[in-house]
Amino acid sequence: MSKRKICVVITARPSYSRVRTALKAIKEHPELELQLVVAASALLDRYGSTVNYIEKDGFEITEKVYMVIEGATLTTSAKTTGIGIMELSTTFDNLRPDMVCTIGDRYETIATAIAASYMNIPLLHIQGGEVTGNIDEKVRHAITKLSDLHLVSNEDARQRLLKMGEYNEKIFITGCPSIDIAKEVADQPQLDFDPCEKYGGVGKYIDPSKDYIVVMQHPVTTEYDASRQQAQELLKAVHEVGLPVFWFWPNPDAGSDGTSSVLRTYREEHPENNFRFFKNMEGHDFLKLLLHSKCLVGNSSVGIRECSYLGVPVVNIGSRQNRRLRGHNVIDTDYTSENILKAIRSQIKHEKYEADLIYGDGSAAVKIADVIAKARPDISKVISY
Repeated sequence: MSKRKICVVITARPSYSRVRTALKAIKEHPELELQLVVAASALLDRYGSTVNYIEKDGFEITEKVYMVIEGATLTTSAKTTGIGIMELSTTFDNLRPDMVCTIGDRYETIATAIAASYMNIPLLHIQGGEVTGNIDEKVRHAITKLSDLHLVSNEDARQRLLKMGEYNEKIFITGCPSIDIAKEVADQPQLDFDPCEKYGGVGKYIDPSKDYIVVMQHPVTTEYDASRQQAQELLKAVHEVGLPVFWFWPNPDAGSDGTSSVLRTYREEHPENNFRFFKNMEGHDFLKLLLHSKCLVGNSSVGIRECSYLGVPVVNIGSRQNRRLRGHNVIDTDYTSENILKAIRSQIKHEKYEADLIYGDGSAAVKIADVIAKARPDISKVISY
Protein backbone atom coordinates (compact mmCIF):
# COMPACT_ATOMS: atom_id res chain seq x y z
CA MET A 1 0.00 0.00 0.00
CA SER A 2 1.37 3.42 -0.93
CA LYS A 3 2.05 5.95 1.78
CA ARG A 4 -0.27 8.89 2.32
CA LYS A 5 1.46 12.08 1.13
CA ILE A 6 1.18 14.87 3.69
CA CYS A 7 2.26 18.31 2.49
CA VAL A 8 3.17 20.61 5.38
CA VAL A 9 3.71 24.28 4.54
CA ILE A 10 6.07 26.28 6.77
CA THR A 11 5.76 30.01 6.15
CA ALA A 12 7.42 31.73 9.11
CA ARG A 13 9.65 31.37 12.14
CA PRO A 14 6.73 30.62 14.53
CA SER A 15 5.10 27.99 12.32
CA TYR A 16 8.26 25.88 12.24
CA SER A 17 8.73 25.98 16.00
CA ARG A 18 5.07 25.03 16.39
CA VAL A 19 5.29 21.82 14.33
CA ARG A 20 8.92 20.70 14.38
CA THR A 21 8.21 17.59 16.46
CA ALA A 22 5.13 16.80 14.38
CA LEU A 23 7.22 16.94 11.20
CA LYS A 24 9.57 14.38 12.69
CA ALA A 25 6.68 12.11 13.72
CA ILE A 26 5.10 12.32 10.25
CA LYS A 27 8.45 11.63 8.61
CA GLU A 28 9.00 8.54 10.76
CA HIS A 29 5.45 7.16 10.52
CA PRO A 30 5.38 4.00 8.36
CA GLU A 31 2.13 4.99 6.64
CA LEU A 32 2.98 8.62 5.87
CA GLU A 33 5.24 10.47 3.45
CA LEU A 34 6.26 14.01 4.39
CA GLN A 35 6.28 16.67 1.68
CA LEU A 36 7.84 19.77 3.24
CA VAL A 37 7.23 23.13 1.58
CA VAL A 38 9.11 26.13 2.99
CA ALA A 39 7.75 29.51 1.96
CA ALA A 40 7.45 33.25 2.65
CA SER A 41 9.53 34.79 5.46
CA ALA A 42 10.91 31.39 6.50
CA LEU A 43 13.22 31.72 3.48
CA LEU A 44 14.43 35.27 4.15
CA ASP A 45 17.60 36.24 5.97
CA ARG A 46 16.16 39.43 7.44
CA TYR A 47 13.75 37.29 9.48
CA GLY A 48 16.34 34.80 10.65
CA SER A 49 16.59 32.28 7.78
CA THR A 50 14.36 29.67 9.38
CA VAL A 51 15.08 27.46 6.38
CA ASN A 52 18.65 26.98 7.65
CA TYR A 53 17.37 25.56 10.95
CA ILE A 54 14.97 23.27 9.10
CA GLU A 55 17.81 21.84 7.00
CA LYS A 56 20.10 21.61 10.04
CA ASP A 57 17.44 19.51 11.77
CA GLY A 58 17.72 16.97 8.97
CA PHE A 59 14.52 17.65 7.05
CA GLU A 60 14.55 17.39 3.27
CA ILE A 61 12.79 20.38 1.73
CA THR A 62 10.52 19.30 -1.11
CA GLU A 63 9.97 22.78 -2.52
CA LYS A 64 10.67 26.44 -1.72
CA VAL A 65 8.09 29.12 -2.48
CA TYR A 66 9.12 32.79 -2.61
CA MET A 67 6.05 34.96 -2.09
CA VAL A 68 6.83 37.90 0.22
CA ILE A 69 6.45 41.48 -0.99
CA GLU A 70 8.73 43.73 1.04
CA GLY A 71 7.40 46.75 2.88
CA ALA A 72 5.61 45.39 5.94
CA THR A 73 2.39 47.35 5.34
CA LEU A 74 -1.26 46.36 5.27
CA THR A 75 -1.15 46.43 1.47
CA THR A 76 1.95 44.24 1.17
CA SER A 77 0.42 41.71 3.57
CA ALA A 78 -2.68 41.43 1.38
CA LYS A 79 -0.62 41.20 -1.81
CA THR A 80 1.68 38.58 -0.30
CA THR A 81 -1.40 36.51 0.51
CA GLY A 82 -2.51 36.76 -3.12
CA ILE A 83 0.89 35.74 -4.47
CA GLY A 84 0.95 32.89 -1.99
CA ILE A 85 -2.33 31.51 -3.32
CA MET A 86 -0.97 31.51 -6.87
CA GLU A 87 2.44 30.04 -6.07
CA LEU A 88 1.20 27.41 -3.63
CA SER A 89 -1.47 26.31 -6.10
CA THR A 90 1.30 25.50 -8.58
CA THR A 91 3.23 23.68 -5.86
CA PHE A 92 0.25 21.53 -4.88
CA ASP A 93 -0.45 20.79 -8.55
CA ASN A 94 3.13 19.50 -8.91
CA LEU A 95 3.28 17.53 -5.67
CA ARG A 96 -0.23 16.02 -5.73
CA PRO A 97 -0.47 15.58 -1.94
CA ASP A 98 -3.20 13.50 -0.30
CA MET A 99 -3.54 16.14 2.40
CA VAL A 100 -2.22 19.66 3.06
CA CYS A 101 -1.37 20.77 6.60
CA THR A 102 -1.37 24.40 7.67
CA ILE A 103 -0.56 25.91 11.06
CA GLY A 104 -1.95 28.76 13.10
CA ASP A 105 -3.26 32.09 11.93
CA ARG A 106 -0.86 34.07 9.75
CA TYR A 107 -1.78 35.69 6.42
CA GLU A 108 0.56 33.29 4.59
CA THR A 109 -1.30 30.46 6.33
CA ILE A 110 -4.65 31.41 4.87
CA ALA A 111 -3.03 31.45 1.41
CA THR A 112 -2.19 27.78 1.98
CA ALA A 113 -5.74 27.05 3.09
CA ILE A 114 -7.39 28.80 0.13
CA ALA A 115 -5.12 27.14 -2.44
CA ALA A 116 -5.70 23.64 -1.03
CA SER A 117 -9.44 24.13 -0.66
CA TYR A 118 -10.01 25.29 -4.21
CA MET A 119 -7.97 22.36 -5.49
CA ASN A 120 -10.15 19.86 -3.58
CA ILE A 121 -7.25 18.73 -1.39
CA PRO A 122 -8.29 17.80 2.17
CA LEU A 123 -6.96 20.44 4.56
CA LEU A 124 -5.62 19.75 8.04
CA HIS A 125 -5.40 22.66 10.48
CA ILE A 126 -3.23 22.64 13.59
CA GLN A 127 -4.08 25.10 16.42
CA GLY A 128 -7.60 25.99 15.33
CA GLY A 129 -10.24 27.23 17.75
CA GLU A 130 -8.08 29.68 19.69
CA VAL A 131 -8.77 33.38 20.10
CA THR A 132 -6.56 36.46 20.13
CA GLY A 133 -8.87 39.38 19.44
CA ASN A 134 -7.17 40.81 16.33
CA ILE A 135 -6.78 40.02 12.62
CA ASP A 136 -5.08 36.72 13.50
CA GLU A 137 -8.30 35.48 15.09
CA LYS A 138 -10.28 36.29 11.94
CA VAL A 139 -7.72 34.41 9.86
CA ARG A 140 -7.63 31.44 12.23
CA HIS A 141 -11.43 31.05 12.20
CA ALA A 142 -11.56 31.50 8.42
CA ILE A 143 -9.04 28.68 8.06
CA THR A 144 -11.21 26.56 10.37
CA LYS A 145 -14.14 26.89 7.97
CA LEU A 146 -11.90 25.88 5.07
CA SER A 147 -10.43 22.90 6.93
CA ASP A 148 -11.52 19.26 6.87
CA LEU A 149 -9.63 17.98 9.91
CA HIS A 150 -8.82 19.86 13.11
CA LEU A 151 -5.98 19.11 15.53
CA VAL A 152 -6.49 21.41 18.51
CA SER A 153 -4.50 22.17 21.63
CA ASN A 154 -7.15 21.81 24.33
CA GLU A 155 -10.81 21.36 25.23
CA ASP A 156 -11.42 25.12 25.13
CA ALA A 157 -10.48 25.16 21.45
CA ARG A 158 -12.55 22.05 20.71
CA GLN A 159 -15.65 23.60 22.23
CA ARG A 160 -15.19 26.74 20.17
CA LEU A 161 -14.98 24.72 16.95
CA LEU A 162 -18.16 22.86 17.87
CA LYS A 163 -19.92 26.19 18.34
CA MET A 164 -18.68 27.20 14.89
CA GLY A 165 -20.50 24.20 13.42
CA GLU A 166 -17.59 21.79 12.95
CA TYR A 167 -18.30 18.09 13.45
CA ASN A 168 -17.04 16.46 16.63
CA GLU A 169 -15.77 13.50 14.59
CA LYS A 170 -13.34 15.79 12.76
CA ILE A 171 -11.87 17.46 15.86
CA PHE A 172 -9.00 15.85 17.80
CA ILE A 173 -7.34 17.18 20.95
CA THR A 174 -3.64 16.47 20.50
CA GLY A 175 -2.02 19.30 22.43
CA CYS A 176 0.31 21.80 20.82
CA PRO A 177 3.49 20.26 19.35
CA SER A 178 5.52 23.24 20.56
CA ILE A 179 4.98 21.92 24.10
CA ASP A 180 6.85 18.76 23.05
CA ILE A 181 9.98 20.89 22.70
CA ALA A 182 9.25 22.65 25.99
CA LYS A 183 9.08 19.24 27.69
CA GLU A 184 12.44 18.25 26.21
CA VAL A 185 13.93 21.50 27.52
CA ALA A 186 12.37 21.00 30.96
CA ASP A 187 13.91 17.52 31.09
CA GLN A 188 17.37 18.90 30.15
CA PRO A 189 17.29 22.53 31.32
CA GLN A 190 20.99 23.37 31.40
CA LEU A 191 21.93 26.56 29.54
CA ASP A 192 24.73 24.82 27.67
CA PHE A 193 25.57 27.52 25.12
CA ASP A 194 26.54 31.19 24.97
CA PRO A 195 23.87 33.09 22.96
CA CYS A 196 26.21 35.85 21.81
CA GLU A 197 28.98 33.49 20.75
CA LYS A 198 26.70 30.97 19.02
CA TYR A 199 24.23 33.33 17.32
CA GLY A 200 26.14 36.57 16.96
CA GLY A 201 23.50 39.23 17.07
CA VAL A 202 24.07 42.94 17.42
CA GLY A 203 24.83 44.93 20.56
CA LYS A 204 26.60 44.46 23.87
CA TYR A 205 27.85 41.10 25.07
CA ILE A 206 25.54 39.67 27.74
CA ASP A 207 26.72 37.08 30.23
CA PRO A 208 23.92 34.46 30.30
CA SER A 209 24.99 33.22 33.74
CA LYS A 210 23.73 36.50 35.26
CA ASP A 211 20.21 37.93 35.52
CA TYR A 212 18.59 39.06 32.26
CA ILE A 213 15.20 39.46 30.62
CA VAL A 214 14.00 38.50 27.13
CA VAL A 215 11.84 40.74 24.92
CA MET A 216 9.82 39.65 21.90
CA GLN A 217 7.50 42.34 20.58
CA HIS A 218 5.51 42.05 17.33
CA PRO A 219 3.36 44.71 15.65
CA VAL A 220 -0.40 44.27 15.88
CA THR A 221 -1.93 44.46 12.40
CA THR A 222 -5.16 46.04 13.60
CA GLU A 223 -3.09 48.67 15.45
CA TYR A 224 -0.72 49.28 12.55
CA ASP A 225 -0.38 53.05 13.11
CA ALA A 226 0.53 52.58 16.77
CA SER A 227 3.48 50.22 16.29
CA ARG A 228 6.13 52.93 16.74
CA GLN A 229 4.58 54.37 19.87
CA GLN A 230 4.07 50.92 21.37
CA ALA A 231 7.72 50.04 20.76
CA GLN A 232 8.83 53.34 22.30
CA GLU A 233 6.77 52.79 25.45
CA LEU A 234 8.14 49.28 25.81
CA LEU A 235 11.72 50.44 25.29
CA LYS A 236 11.29 53.15 27.89
CA ALA A 237 10.13 50.62 30.48
CA VAL A 238 12.75 47.98 29.68
CA HIS A 239 15.54 50.59 29.73
CA GLU A 240 14.37 51.70 33.18
CA VAL A 241 14.54 48.14 34.55
CA GLY A 242 18.30 48.18 34.10
CA LEU A 243 18.81 44.45 33.53
CA PRO A 244 20.58 43.08 30.43
CA VAL A 245 18.14 42.35 27.60
CA PHE A 246 18.05 39.73 24.87
CA TRP A 247 15.71 41.30 22.28
CA PHE A 248 14.34 39.36 19.30
CA TRP A 249 13.42 41.03 16.00
CA PRO A 250 9.68 41.21 15.13
CA ASN A 251 7.74 39.04 12.69
CA PRO A 252 7.21 40.34 9.11
CA ASP A 253 3.77 41.81 9.84
CA ALA A 254 2.39 45.20 8.89
CA GLY A 255 4.10 47.69 11.20
CA SER A 256 7.30 45.70 11.73
CA ASP A 257 9.39 48.33 9.94
CA GLY A 258 8.14 50.90 12.46
CA THR A 259 9.09 48.67 15.36
CA SER A 260 12.49 47.94 13.81
CA SER A 261 13.29 51.60 13.19
CA VAL A 262 12.55 52.45 16.82
CA LEU A 263 14.97 49.73 17.93
CA ARG A 264 17.70 50.97 15.58
CA THR A 265 17.26 54.57 16.77
CA TYR A 266 17.44 53.48 20.38
CA ARG A 267 20.62 51.52 19.72
CA GLU A 268 22.26 54.56 18.16
CA GLU A 269 21.10 57.03 20.81
CA HIS A 270 22.01 54.81 23.76
CA PRO A 271 25.40 53.25 22.96
CA GLU A 272 25.78 52.41 26.63
CA ASN A 273 22.70 50.16 26.58
CA ASN A 274 23.01 46.57 27.71
CA PHE A 275 20.91 45.07 24.91
CA ARG A 276 21.66 42.25 22.47
CA PHE A 277 19.45 41.94 19.37
CA PHE A 278 18.81 38.66 17.53
CA LYS A 279 16.87 37.68 14.42
CA ASN A 280 16.30 34.06 15.31
CA MET A 281 17.48 31.15 17.43
CA GLU A 282 17.11 27.39 17.30
CA GLY A 283 14.00 26.25 19.18
CA HIS A 284 15.62 24.37 22.05
CA ASP A 285 18.18 27.12 22.62
CA PHE A 286 15.49 29.80 22.61
CA LEU A 287 13.40 27.99 25.22
CA LYS A 288 16.47 27.37 27.36
CA LEU A 289 17.23 31.08 27.20
CA LEU A 290 13.65 31.81 28.32
CA LEU A 291 13.79 29.21 31.08
CA HIS A 292 16.84 30.86 32.64
CA SER A 293 15.55 34.43 32.25
CA LYS A 294 13.96 36.53 34.96
CA CYS A 295 10.96 37.02 32.68
CA LEU A 296 9.74 37.34 29.10
CA VAL A 297 8.30 40.71 28.06
CA GLY A 298 6.25 41.50 24.94
CA ASN A 299 3.29 40.05 23.08
CA SER A 300 4.50 36.75 21.64
CA SER A 301 2.40 33.60 21.93
CA VAL A 302 5.46 31.78 23.29
CA GLY A 303 4.72 33.54 26.57
CA ILE A 304 1.23 32.08 26.57
CA ARG A 305 2.11 28.57 25.32
CA GLU A 306 5.60 27.30 26.06
CA CYS A 307 6.22 29.59 29.03
CA SER A 308 3.04 28.32 30.73
CA TYR A 309 4.52 24.81 30.64
CA LEU A 310 8.00 25.98 31.67
CA GLY A 311 6.71 28.30 34.40
CA VAL A 312 8.59 31.33 33.06
CA PRO A 313 7.22 34.65 34.38
CA VAL A 314 5.68 36.65 31.52
CA VAL A 315 4.61 40.26 31.06
CA ASN A 316 2.10 40.18 28.19
CA ILE A 317 1.45 43.58 26.65
CA GLY A 318 -1.55 44.80 24.69
CA SER A 319 -4.22 43.03 22.65
CA ARG A 320 -2.25 40.59 20.48
CA GLN A 321 -2.96 37.64 22.80
CA ASN A 322 -6.34 38.96 23.93
CA ARG A 323 -8.65 36.23 25.36
CA ARG A 324 -6.22 33.43 24.61
CA LEU A 325 -6.19 30.81 27.36
CA ARG A 326 -3.24 31.57 29.64
CA GLY A 327 -1.54 30.16 32.72
CA HIS A 328 -0.79 31.63 36.13
CA ASN A 329 2.62 32.80 34.88
CA VAL A 330 1.21 35.75 32.89
CA ILE A 331 0.64 39.34 33.98
CA ASP A 332 -1.27 41.40 31.40
CA THR A 333 -0.75 45.12 30.93
CA ASP A 334 -1.31 47.92 28.42
CA TYR A 335 1.26 49.97 26.48
CA THR A 336 1.84 52.56 29.20
CA SER A 337 5.52 52.50 30.12
CA GLU A 338 4.72 52.96 33.81
CA ASN A 339 2.42 49.92 33.86
CA ILE A 340 4.87 47.82 31.85
CA LEU A 341 7.66 48.73 34.27
CA LYS A 342 5.50 47.86 37.28
CA ALA A 343 4.61 44.46 35.79
CA ILE A 344 8.25 43.66 34.90
CA ARG A 345 9.46 44.53 38.40
CA SER A 346 6.78 42.29 39.87
CA GLN A 347 7.70 39.35 37.64
CA ILE A 348 11.49 39.54 38.08
CA LYS A 349 10.93 39.18 41.83
CA HIS A 350 8.85 36.07 41.28
CA GLU A 351 10.31 32.58 41.27
CA LYS A 352 9.38 30.14 38.50
CA TYR A 353 5.70 29.25 38.41
CA GLU A 354 4.23 25.76 38.57
CA ALA A 355 3.77 24.21 35.14
CA ASP A 356 0.36 24.63 33.49
CA LEU A 357 -0.63 21.90 31.00
CA ILE A 358 -3.28 23.95 29.22
CA TYR A 359 -1.59 23.44 25.81
CA GLY A 360 -0.61 19.82 26.27
CA ASP A 361 1.71 17.48 28.13
CA GLY A 362 4.50 17.18 25.56
CA SER A 363 3.19 14.22 23.55
CA ALA A 364 1.42 16.01 20.70
CA ALA A 365 3.62 14.89 17.79
CA VAL A 366 2.89 11.18 17.97
CA LYS A 367 -0.82 11.87 18.45
CA ILE A 368 -0.86 14.13 15.39
CA ALA A 369 0.86 11.58 13.16
CA ASP A 370 -1.51 8.81 14.31
CA VAL A 371 -4.60 10.94 13.66
CA ILE A 372 -3.38 11.86 10.17
CA ALA A 373 -2.65 8.22 9.34
CA LYS A 374 -6.03 6.94 10.55
CA ALA A 375 -8.32 9.79 9.51
CA ARG A 376 -10.37 9.62 6.34
CA PRO A 377 -11.19 13.27 5.73
CA ASP A 378 -13.39 14.30 2.85
CA ILE A 379 -13.78 17.73 1.31
CA SER A 380 -17.53 18.08 1.76
CA LYS A 381 -18.60 20.75 4.19
CA VAL A 382 -22.15 19.91 5.23
CA ILE A 383 -22.72 21.90 8.39
CA SER A 384 -25.84 21.83 10.53
CA TYR A 385 -26.29 25.19 12.24
